[in-house]
Amino acid sequence: MESAGLWMLVLVAVMMVATGLPAWVLLIGVALVFVVVGVWAGVFTLPLLSAIPSRLLGLLENDLLQALPLYVFMGALLNRLPLAEILLRSGARALRWTGCGMPLAGLGLGALLAPMNGSVGAGAAMLARTLQPRLDASGMPAERSAALVCVSSTLGVVIPPSLVLILLGDAMLRAHTEAVNALGGRMIGEGRIINTQDVFHGALIPAAILLALCIAATWWTSRRQSSHRNATREVIGTPLTRGEWVTAGSMTLIVVCLLGGVVLGYLYAVEAAATGGVALFGFGLVSRTLTRETLKATLRDTIVISGALFALLIAATVFTLIIRAFGTDRWLAALLADIGGGGYGALAVVLLILGVCALVLDAFEMIFVVIPLVIPPLLLRVPDATWVAVLTLLMLQASFLVPPFGYSVLMVRNRTPHHLDGRALTKALLPYLAVQLMVFALVLVFPNIVWRDTPVAPAQTTPVPSQSEDALRDMLSKQLGEQKPE
Repeated sequence: MESAGLWMLVLVAVMMVATGLPAWVLLIGVALVFVVVGVWAGVFTLPLLSAIPSRLLGLLENDLLQALPLYVFMGALLNRLPLAEILLRSGARALRWTGCGMPLAGLGLGALLAPMNGSVGAGAAMLARTLQPRLDASGMPAERSAALVCVSSTLGVVIPPSLVLILLGDAMLRAHTEAVNALGGRMIGEGRIINTQDVFHGALIPAAILLALCIAATWWTSRRQSSHRNATREVIGTPLTRGEWVTAGSMTLIVVCLLGGVVLGYLYAVEAAATGGVALFGFGLVSRTLTRETLKATLRDTIVISGALFALLIAATVFTLIIRAFGTDRWLAALLADIGGGGYGALAVVLLILGVCALVLDAFEMIFVVIPLVIPPLLLRVPDATWVAVLTLLMLQASFLVPPFGYSVLMVRNRTPHHLDGRALTKALLPYLAVQLMVFALVLVFPNIVWRDTPVAPAQTTPVPSQSEDALRDMLSKQLGEQKPE
């Protein structure tokens, strides 16, 4: 029965594709079915599950989750206000001398706003509405413009301090804590438990390299299209007013300062998200674009998306607890311990699992469901938690761009009004996939590229000492908060 957790994951993935129901509904439903199976088979008892409410309350008391609705609010405002269009037009005019100002401006818009959008889906929706029509009007083939939108919408996965990095940092903290507890509190390599700031710092240099190479790839693939020069008026529209230039410059400065303040540790994510929300709200009032109807729609979007994310978090917490009650986490830890090749062999297997799962699940589902299951046993073999977190981010972003099932690819294809040729879209995505593969290989071969606040030891090559079944059950009972009878 220890492999039951994997069958739970497979069943959820199949039902997501077959039914189209929300992920949180399927996670709760599958978990309840396997609760009945587990109790009937005698794997665990119902008193073990009585700790779920207290664990959920403790989870929702996490201060970090306060930033979630604020990030969603900023993304909703960006989708409703004309700020993204002003930034795009001003960027295209400023970069007109390159001969491909609109594509470069679109990529820059994604890099600037994707961390504030909160999710790949929100970024794809905003860029498909703002950027893609202007790229199409410039004469760029539809598949190439769709590929650029796909890439731009995923930049928030690796550029800190996006919501994905915030939630991943919290998940890595929990995974690292579990790995340390499994070793009896003995640290391997790192002098302390990883935190969100470590993930921000670790992703900074790889994200900068990735962004620079994406800019180079965009310029290289767009430089031969003279239509970008000939269609400037049609694409950019009427000349920008002085107020629009001031708006574009001031908002860019505000966003860069806020994001930089969080990454460097001068601001908390909650403070930066609240400040960004107030700045966007003020822009809407001053520009008179935030009408009563727009505000109502923005608040409705914020409540709906935030509710869906919290429902997903709660469902994933219950789901992963049932998986652990079956002992699947310990079973996976034993399997990874038996894999040859030392820590790198275990790392390769886990990254492959993450890449396959990301073809079906989005970033939040991956962070809430898959990472708590596979990362703790990996950290028993590979002690560098910051390095593992950065490799996980790069793998997730690459998986979102793999045609035809990548999450970002599917989102953009669903929002494109005209048909996209699959072969041409794949060809347009190849330069960016090659760039991501280069950065991934660079981080894998040269781990010191990842900025760490504390030194680490090399990956472990010997199996982790096993514990008795009684000790493992006692540890699980403590993790679930079960009170033993006297």
